[in-house]
Amino acid sequence: MSVELPQSDAHLLESARRGNAAAFGELWERHVGAARSLARQLVRGEEVVEDVVAESFTKIIELVGRGGGPEAAFRPYLLTVVRRTIYDRGRVESRQVTTGEIEVFDPGVPFVDPALTGLEKSLIAKAFLSLPERWRLVLWHTEVENAKPADVAPMLGLSPNGVAALAYRAREGLRQAYLQMHLAGAPLQECRPVLGRMGAYVRGGLARRESKSVDDHIDACAECRSVFLELADVNQGLRVIIGPLFVGPAFAAYVAGLAKAGGATGGGILYALGWIRRAPRSQQAAAAGGTAAAIAAAVVVMLVSDQKPLPPPQALPTVVAQPPPAQPETRPEPPRPKPEPRPTPPTERPPPSQAGKQGKARLSATIHPLGALVKAQPGMVAVRLRNSGRAASEELVATVDLPQGVSLIPAQTKGGSVGLTEPVGTVDGWSCRPEGDGARCVRGPLAAGGATAVFLRVVVAAHAPEGAGPAVRISSGGVSVRASASAGVKAEGAPARFATDGKVVVKAVGNTLLTCPGDRNGCGEAGALRDGGRRDNDLWPMRPLDADKVLATKSSSGARLELPSGGRVVWAGLYWSATAKMTGPIKFRAPGVRRYRTIMPDRVMRRELPAGPGYQAFADVTQYVSDSRGKGLWWAADAPMKEGISEHAGWSLVVIATDPRRPYSQAVILDTATVVGGDDPRIELPLGGLIPAASPADIELVTWEGDADLRGDRVSAGTPLGGDRDAGNVFDSSSNGATGLTFGVDVDSFTATLGEEPTLRISTKTDVVLFGVAAVSVRARS
Repeated sequence: MSVELPQSDAHLLESARRGNAAAFGELWERHVGAARSLARQLVRGEEVVEDVVAESFTKIIELVGRGGGPEAAFRPYLLTVVRRTIYDRGRVESRQVTTGEIEVFDPGVPFVDPALTGLEKSLIAKAFLSLPERWRLVLWHTEVENAKPADVAPMLGLSPNGVAALAYRAREGLRQAYLQMHLAGAPLQECRPVLGRMGAYVRGGLARRESKSVDDHIDACAECRSVFLELADVNQGLRVIIGPLFVGPAFAAYVAGLAKAGGATGGGILYALGWIRRAPRSQQAAAAGGTAAAIAAAVVVMLVSDQKPLPPPQALPTVVAQPPPAQPETRPEPPRPKPEPRPTPPTERPPPSQAGKQGKARLSATIHPLGALVKAQPGMVAVRLRNSGRAASEELVATVDLPQGVSLIPAQTKGGSVGLTEPVGTVDGWSCRPEGDGARCVRGPLAAGGATAVFLRVVVAAHAPEGAGPAVRISSGGVSVRASASAGVKAEGAPARFATDGKVVVKAVGNTLLTCPGDRNGCGEAGALRDGGRRDNDLWPMRPLDADKVLATKSSSGARLELPSGGRVVWAGLYWSATAKMTGPIKFRAPGVRRYRTIMPDRVMRRELPAGPGYQAFADVTQYVSDSRGKGLWWAADAPMKEGISEHAGWSLVVIATDPRRPYSQAVILDTATVVGGDDPRIELPLGGLIPAASPADIELVTWEGDADLRGDRVSAGTPLGGDRDAGNVFDSSSNGATGLTFGVDVDSFTATLGEEPTLRISTKTDVVLFGVAAVSVRARS
């Protein structure tokens, strides 16, 4: 069961920019203790401390309201403003500056105390400031302030384990940025290879022979030994350099005072209102509008909450603010009575008198959700029937009973696919229509030894109760058989996007849309890093890969799809993903076609990743791929994405195709956007609806944000057939159909034997990935 996490500082700042006063109140509560701790080291008297803190928060909320201020790292920004405020107050008191000069400032870089001039020029400081703001934030709290992950989790909107995973990646990113600074400083030629491998050396990622080579060099080179010592303890460098960079000479006292600061209370916000009244007139004018109203509204929010604000240090000034518009009272719907669990009907078999006679049909049936029936998502239910008798059956009538909250999806106007039955329509001789809580499906006689299947598209309501699964009763003349599914509605899982039975196979190809700086094709596309180090998008400022030589595209890549001889496309889905807030269409081009087609997403799933918000989009492209005959070099371009360190963007084409030479098989496409790693290092995806067998299964997996340099990724299907072919490092940025390193994109093939309860298990120890698609085909019978 998922747990709703508190809003991160980044989300609260974004809400504050839109005028949400309660968001600023929450930021105050989280960080006012730190502001007071620092102010107490720099000024005397609690009244002056409160003045400084209130003035600093007021400046920030004013800047945020104008669209400026921090985006995520609120605490370091606040401490910079506190120091700047105290410094400016001292200059005003000594008449070194006029009060008008104080109003306009937005410290985009740390305020460097005159006594510490030059600190910001150190390599560790430059490396830290080059990191993404989210990484600087987690390093500041966990390493500089030495806070526990549980205390930092609300500021990042993550669980404590998620914070620990993010901090690990940020430390590694800091090491690599620090090494880049050294490499940019023109070290001795003999030192460059060693520095290039130093990051892997520190974390124990080099082979024994390489480690000995670095050992020998470090013993003889004082400069590289110094680099090694700094890398081995970046935490110390953060505290010694980065702490004073933001906090100043009082850093040690500030950290000691944090433990005594305690939680903030509403009294501080009330005091801020008092500061507005006592501030210079020029600052009153700037703050009297949105700032005062925002703080006043935040006080109102706190007064109606369970928090009891302390009385202010002095009389609260009169603040006129427009009250928020009255909202109609919303009454929650009374809980619906929980339905009685449906009894699991026993499987009925023909009476012994029928089964034992010559020339009689003998029917057996199964019904299963394909993948999982997940709340608030579409899904599929499969009914399979076999006649193991020696004569054909009579007409078949299947009555399907769906669980409460699960209903049929009306038939789509576009054509169905082989083996797939829409709720209304006819495929493989079946004709289905809604009836009662499910469907009534009719088919002609089933030949002796024959098998058939009908797939129902369903949608699960958000309020659907978990528990009982679907059931089916099939009658044919005097023969009747019943079956029920052991699995029903679930809160989480991977629902089926498509399924079919027949002589079919699954295929998936893909490529990245971002690469590291290098030649015009990108170092990843050229394969320059496949046998080397730094195969990680966390270690490069990722830039668009544009390989199609078309001026109209900004980013593009191709992947070659191979199909069985004589095969045709049954179903095709296009998936694309990136770390970006905005989502939208992607351009897609068939083999041998000159112009791209714009593909709009049918579904978008958004998730929070260590590098920030990300998404996976899906579009059904069956008609387009089928019309293009499928095989050849496919191109995708210009998906919504971001450039920079730790960003990923890529695409994958997943298909089910017929194969005349293949035995009768079952195929299913499961898609989900599930974050694996950090607080959820392992997921299990039941492959429901597939007949348990000892037959080998072909599995295609699409995963985003995998890093080749971070080991510990495993899949229960075993060793991938491509890339490094390392069962202990599955997500190594390699993709079927592409050459070279595909940063942040993994499209992998596996062959595995499924057990009695087919389940796909995915885990990672040090990486955090976004698992996207599983395409599985398994032989239903030999």
